[in-house]
Amino acid sequence: MQKLAKFIYFTLLGWKLKGSFPNVNKCVIIVIPHTHWLDFFLALLIRKVIKKEINFIGKKSLFKPPFGWFFRWTGGAPVDRSKNSNTVDSTVQIFNSRKKFRLALAPEGTRKKVTALKTGFYHIAKKANVPIVMVAFDFGKKEIKIGEPFYPTESLNKDFEKIHEFYKGVKGKIPEYSF
Repeated sequence: MQKLAKFIYFTLLGWKLKGSFPNVNKCVIIVIPHTHWLDFFLALLIRKVIKKEINFIGKKSLFKPPFGWFFRWTGGAPVDRSKNSNTVDSTVQIFNSRKKFRLALAPEGTRKKVTALKTGFYHIAKKANVPIVMVAFDFGKKEIKIGEPFYPTESLNKDFEKIHEFYKGVKGKIPEYSF
């Protein structure tokens, strides 16, 4: 599968890979910008290229028949996102219950244009004591850029400055929705 994924990614699509995925069993991967539904399929492809299991969370109703098997097969983990549930704490419990869990998510929270990132990913990484790995899907350069892992500090503002700098100039599939 990796050879086929590499052929599709590098040869057919003509994309590049900048950086390499760190050798960590647990982390929060933030993928920005998330502007189109094709981002999910690009993510499935790149994880075959790098040969790493990457997970995601979704509302628990997605994991029921008839499609629940698909979301589990692609690395999904169900969480209760009801008003009575704390998604950050539920996700931290998943980290604590597994030897490997590399959680990928889009901190924009939508595929539309946003001016500020949601902070849930940051609080998950902090509470689970895992690093954050920044990944950019840059459709402008046709490249996926992977950053070095870093642990959240005591300064959310300084950490977010670092995050904003990493994604500066990155264009999503729909450029006007880019962060």
